Amino acid sequence: MRSFVSSAWKFIFDHEFSPLRNIPDVGVRHMVFQILAWMWSIVFGISIGSYAVFGITLVAHILFIAAVAITVATYSTAAIRPKSFVRSLGRKPDGEHD
Repeated sequence: MRSFVSSAWKFIFDHEFSPLRNIPDVGVRHMVFQILAWMWSIVFGISIGSYAVFGITLVAHILFIAAVAITVATYSTAAIRPKSFVRSLGRKPDGEHD
């Protein structure tokens, strides 16, 4: 059980073990990781603070499901097409400008 929890933790919270590891640029990898973290923080903040009201709770559940879908889609894209996160802005492969 301890191994399962440790593996799950690393898969979700460690960019070197999650599918985000396939994104070659560490800066982009970190940015994607931060966006996912902010998204989850907002979703949990809304859902925990609004259980008293049904309408808000319904929205929170929809946000929660959407957040799961976005995370799965991001991880899947990072695993299958990691270069889709890299955008060339006139830079050489070593990061220098033209």
